[in-house]
Amino acid sequence: MTNVTASSTQSVTIALPDGSTRDYGSGVTGQDIAESIGPGLAKAALAVKIDGEIRDLDEPIYGDASVAIITKKDEEALELIRHDAAHILAMAVQELYPGTQVTIGPVIDDGFYYDFARNEPFRPDDLEKIEKRMKEIVSRDEITRREVWDRAQAISHFRNLGEQYKAELIESIPEDEEIKIYFHGSWHDLCRGPHLMSTGKIGQAFKLTKIAGAYWRGDAKNAQLQRIYGTAWRDDKELKAHLHRIEEAEKRDHRRLGREMDLFHLQEEAQGSVFWHPNGFVIYNQLESYIRRKLQKADYVEVKTPQLLDSKFWEKSGHWSKFRENMFVVPDEIPNTEEEGPVLTGDGEKLMALKPMNCPAHVQIFKNHIRSYRDLPIRMAEFGCCHRNEPHGALHGLMRVRQMTQDDAHVFCREDQVEEESIRFCNLLYSVYEELGFTDVIVKLATRPDVKAGEDDVWDRAEATLEAAVKAAGLPFEINPGEGAFYGPKLEFVLRDAIGRDWQCGTLQLDFVIPERLDATYTGADGAKHRPAMLHRAILGSLERFIGVLIEHHAGRFPLWLAPVQVAVATITSDADAYAEKVVAALKEAGLRAKLDIRNEKINYKVREHSHAKIPVILVVGQREMDSGEVSVRRLGVKEQETLALEDVLTILRGEARPPDIAKDQQ
Repeated sequence: MTNVTASSTQSVTIALPDGSTRDYGSGVTGQDIAESIGPGLAKAALAVKIDGEIRDLDEPIYGDASVAIITKKDEEALELIRHDAAHILAMAVQELYPGTQVTIGPVIDDGFYYDFARNEPFRPDDLEKIEKRMKEIVSRDEITRREVWDRAQAISHFRNLGEQYKAELIESIPEDEEIKIYFHGSWHDLCRGPHLMSTGKIGQAFKLTKIAGAYWRGDAKNAQLQRIYGTAWRDDKELKAHLHRIEEAEKRDHRRLGREMDLFHLQEEAQGSVFWHPNGFVIYNQLESYIRRKLQKADYVEVKTPQLLDSKFWEKSGHWSKFRENMFVVPDEIPNTEEEGPVLTGDGEKLMALKPMNCPAHVQIFKNHIRSYRDLPIRMAEFGCCHRNEPHGALHGLMRVRQMTQDDAHVFCREDQVEEESIRFCNLLYSVYEELGFTDVIVKLATRPDVKAGEDDVWDRAEATLEAAVKAAGLPFEINPGEGAFYGPKLEFVLRDAIGRDWQCGTLQLDFVIPERLDATYTGADGAKHRPAMLHRAILGSLERFIGVLIEHHAGRFPLWLAPVQVAVATITSDADAYAEKVVAALKEAGLRAKLDIRNEKINYKVREHSHAKIPVILVVGQREMDSGEVSVRRLGVKEQETLALEDVLTILRGEARPPDIAKDQQ
């Protein structure tokens, strides 16, 4: 980039991260500051943070400022490296495939992508060629520089190059924004920056991962583009660790394991709805029963509400204006006579909608009785089946569906009870996560979105109340600005799984708006009507999605209590068939889910097959075991086996198969 020489006529005071200050001439750059501190820092410098904003190293500083030099050891370096890698990807593609137009290339989680307009499709083997050229460009250590262009000049320049998409992007930039063009050698691109000083600073720890389709500006009405994804890291160690996580994630993919373990399937004729097979429905039922026991112990009452509700409820609650396009809506028809056929009610079309959530229905139950302050809190739970009209392209196995069952509940309470109820819920949620094997939980406080219901003073009160509650619960949290529900702030509970991925599952939302809109009241100690506070809360979220998370977290190797088939009994020879049947009967009598395998196959084949199906325990029986009343026990993932008396095995497995809440209660 262009080096700017510091002026000596005026001075600026630069505050450094260690608390010290230094005076420099006005116009000093981050590179100048790094060089003044030492040659090691100057060599390692990637960018500069000026008053908290990351900028190019050569950008001049004209006033007093707090400055930090960013090197590869800083977390901010990752985004810088990935941003530059996206540019180098586009540069490599245009060097290899002249005539290709570049569009946009942002940084994303764990990597970057770039969208290209090209008549001929990229093939998987093109990735290797492009990646090789990227490494050559990095090795060339091309100097990077920034220029600010006149808008008309920039549009004309890119149109003359045949870069119609880039010209259109420039036309859409607000008039008051600078048009920055970054050069890497002679190749250049429109970009806000910042960027590294040369291509060599990127390093070689990157890899292209896949090709996908994309629409220009994300609109299906626009031209289809080709997207190339990549990942980039600070060093080879980080890259290898990431690629290992990707490999592990592919092995753990719940869709693949769902097929292999015969848990569920999805098909075109029921987009986004799950066909649960017997094995999968065992997991579903076990999880639902577990949560139901936890809720009963926590003094929740369970209800069941209709699937189809009049649109007026959704209009009053505010969901209609917010979620209408994601709701399945049907006309409400009333039969007239056979001759005339059905007619629509009212002045026009009366609409019904499949519920996308349960809250308006729960308010109706609350309102069905006169409520006193003495009745509160009321903790109302429902395993509510909900429908959301998600776009086809957004659907993803169990993780994004159209029909889901939520472990949903709403707590109706007085405002002075919100803190206590929030603490109670957090304790319940953490006990569930711990018992299900998740000990790493991140809490985020999501604040008011731009489009919201309710006045600012109501939101001020709700946000302050929920923040006080999470602090009283003793939970560290971070702010997630603008991500609250349209009716109130929320706590988001993010689980980290066995390979380090994050899943946002549980929520706690504080709502002063919907009780007002749906006219929910209770009689206070003063005899007057008051609005209840409403806590929307879920622990698992949707059962479908949470089962998907569990499949991937455990790689299909469920703890014994959740495993669809807990024990397989396999015979070595047909002489032991009758004994094997007796063993299976004893296992079932003990409450265990057991499978009999007396096929005329070799025992090693049977063991491999049951291991591949992720059955936790395989009991092998032959003539010797039959004569002694014993079984040989093989555990999934354990090479050694042990021979035990059948009664001992029944006692051991019965204990291991207890759900975690029951096991804890019986300790």
